[in-house]
Amino acid sequence: MTAGEAARRLLLPLTPLYGLGLALRERRLRSGREPVRRLRFPVISIGNLSTGGAGKTPFTIALAQALTYAGFAIDVLSRGFGRHASSPARVRPDGTPAEFGDEPLLIARDAAVPVYVASQRYEAGLLAESEAPSDVVLKKNAVILSGGRAAPAVEGPAFQNVSTAHQHPVVHILDDAFQHRQLHRDIDILLLNRDDWHDRLLPAGNLREPRRAAMRASVIAIPAGDPELELDLRAWGWKGPIWRSHRHMDVPPVSGPVLAFCGIARPGQFFAGLEAAGLRLAGRVPFRDHHPYAPRDLDRLQAAAHAAGAAALVTTAKDHVRLTALLATFPQDLPLLTAGLRIEIEEESAALDWLITRLNSIPPRPPL
Repeated sequence: MTAGEAARRLLLPLTPLYGLGLALRERRLRSGREPVRRLRFPVISIGNLSTGGAGKTPFTIALAQALTYAGFAIDVLSRGFGRHASSPARVRPDGTPAEFGDEPLLIARDAAVPVYVASQRYEAGLLAESEAPSDVVLKKNAVILSGGRAAPAVEGPAFQNVSTAHQHPVVHILDDAFQHRQLHRDIDILLLNRDDWHDRLLPAGNLREPRRAAMRASVIAIPAGDPELELDLRAWGWKGPIWRSHRHMDVPPVSGPVLAFCGIARPGQFFAGLEAAGLRLAGRVPFRDHHPYAPRDLDRLQAAAHAAGAAALVTTAKDHVRLTALLATFPQDLPLLTAGLRIEIEEESAALDWLITRLNSIPPRPPL
């Protein structure tokens, strides 16, 4: 048992108190004392049960690209964790994490769809809908906006070869929002892995909700390499769709060992992925999730890399976003490389057909 695990066990007596808080909130939601607001256009939520590490951001990017390719006008609504302001804003891809948060910036850059941030996602949605085109005409693999402007089709989506008539041409995607129930969602996609399935509630574990909350999901996405988890879910009573996802790490070419570092929820996944992709790790340096990098951090990393004989530094795409202001300080003899993470879904066309059918079954809502 690690020191961290031992410390978590000491917090077990507090877990019932956390569970009581969840039960009280559930009662408020069911009674209407905590209001649930609706947006005009359909909402798809992507989230998980734990405090992080499920691949929500690359899944959001993949789904946004897929639905754009299928002919929808997509936007993403996010809380913008770590941003200094709370007012609603549309993310500028050339902005900073302090303005918009690291994950919204990464989504805006990689998915090439509008991303809106606010402390309350409903307010982000109101801003998105105020900027939505009033006249949308659908064409295959493109969205033609009012005035004849064409939203560019996205090449190489995770889901392909789908052609379906759309009742709702505009769709919101919520990033990391399974617990954000103050905003009505029409489809809930829950990302689930074995670690979450066997974990404990906070503060003794990482779960924000118990696993029975998975029954709120519309579809559960699990790692394709864990067929036993699908069997466990079925035995547990889950009767809904299960999507099997593959994580692909795109590693840059490098000659020699590398020093890997990251500030994400589960750094071990990143380090293991680099090794599985064939990189030799001279060292591993984890930071806390969403760590705001400072010059002293780079001094530490460069010293550790030189001491270990590393030929380069490697980090995640999300960390690269937070390092933007410091990129010019990396020496040429110790380059900073980025390893990207892509999500692919097995039987992707069938999954997207299911999703679009669900979207088309949602009755139109009047303007707000």
